[in-house]
Amino acid sequence: MYTQSFSVPDGTEDVKSVGLKAIPKALNAQDADLQAAFDARIDADGRIEPREWMPEAYRKTLVRQISQHAHSEIVGMLPEGNWVSRAPSLKRKTILIAKVQDEAGHGLYLYSAAETLGTSRDQMLDALHTGKAKYSSIFNYPTLNWADVGVVGWLVDGAAIMNQVPLCRCSYGPYARAMVRVCKEESFHQRQGYEALLVMMQGTAEQKAMVQDAVNRWWWKCLAMFGPPDADSPNSAQGMRWGIKRISNDDLRQKFVDATVPQAKVLGVTLPDPDLKWNEARQAHDYGQIDWDEFWATVNGNGPCNKERLGARVKAWNDGAWVREAALAHAQKQQQRQMKEAA
Repeated sequence: MYTQSFSVPDGTEDVKSVGLKAIPKALNAQDADLQAAFDARIDADGRIEPREWMPEAYRKTLVRQISQHAHSEIVGMLPEGNWVSRAPSLKRKTILIAKVQDEAGHGLYLYSAAETLGTSRDQMLDALHTGKAKYSSIFNYPTLNWADVGVVGWLVDGAAIMNQVPLCRCSYGPYARAMVRVCKEESFHQRQGYEALLVMMQGTAEQKAMVQDAVNRWWWKCLAMFGPPDADSPNSAQGMRWGIKRISNDDLRQKFVDATVPQAKVLGVTLPDPDLKWNEARQAHDYGQIDWDEFWATVNGNGPCNKERLGARVKAWNDGAWVREAALAHAQKQQQRQMKEAA
């Protein structure tokens, strides 16, 4: 869901200094032919499928990116799921439940796509639960009131769509196909968030103030979602060479700003950036400096809700152990019955 995953390595590496790793050279003539065929497919903007040969570096990059994307979807359920029981009406409750269910589905699609690369779901979840794997830093901030839920839909999911639409053309087939449905559902999420804010902005002065306060708190965090500047994003060049990534961090961020400014005017809120203005020469909006120190601190586990979010996921996994064990026992019993009948 979130471009940060293109730029942030897993594990305990220094995420601000990791350089682009060289692709191992082919060791023999057969590998060289396979590499040449792979490169030709990429150059022709073709798709790579699970059973086809691919460089190990390409495979590892996809596993990292897709699993981080899946983790972000699953962890992303938490800030909004907390508001299901407190939604202001049955209509809002129903919409929010549907959205949270969608996010769970997105995580399952993406884990399935990553599994086609030879990494099990248990391995990916273990990496998440032990803190080795990253997920989008945007979900390490609290949703303080109902306006936050709307702003998450409008801005966070709006940023996600900006990133995800190009992923529908990703060079890895299972990932690209999964993203088609994900993008359609994320479009619904963005619209429901914006509509909820429109309703609040027609309400009392207190409700309008809540919306403006939420926008003030989330705006800069959403700009950081696209990942560090291109000059500080070591994985981007290789990802674009492979056709995994289609648009750079800075270009995605610019597209998001340009698309969001007119939406804010319709909504009636002020984006909290005194440097935000239209640049006639560039035919785009100029905007201020992002606090990258805060971004990296949150990525490294020092955000407001890092421990809370990870703790909630680990607890859910442990609490669900009996369900997994029961399902496995049932499957084994079914298999034994089938084998007995076949004999």
